[in-house]
Amino acid sequence: MKGQRTGHHTVSRLTVHIVWATKYRYDVLVGELKPRCRELLVQICKAEDVRILSGVVSKDHIHMHVEYPPKLSVSDLEKWMKGRTSRRLQEEYPHLKQRYWGRHFWGAGYGAWSTGNVTEEMVQAYLEHHRNPNNGDDSVFILED
Repeated sequence: MKGQRTGHHTVSRLTVHIVWATKYRYDVLVGELKPRCRELLVQICKAEDVRILSGVVSKDHIHMHVEYPPKLSVSDLEKWMKGRTSRRLQEEYPHLKQRYWGRHFWGAGYGAWSTGNVTEEMVQAYLEHHRNPNNGDDSVFILED
């Protein structure tokens, strides 16, 4: 399969679409802040072995579609991206401190949706195949109510 990650004992392709916004949805990612924010996100992803599949830096929010290693959680990845970009942008652009006096550049939450090439229908068909095997093996058990 294209784009798979391989480890010593693992094969994976974990992808997620992540969205987060600036605090109060202020339109601050404009001018030179926009390319600098993009540059910081690219650096963070390289450092954490995360592949950016696509992304958009809008004036008040970020969309990213990334592929990440199984050792990372989406919440840790998001925490690092928001925390590191917030700190660096506020250090480099002092005018942001006037608007974000509490040092909170990003809003508190984020959205994350898993993506990939295996649909729920494909998983259900696979499990159904193993639920009713043709070889007469009745050692199969079902993990649902």
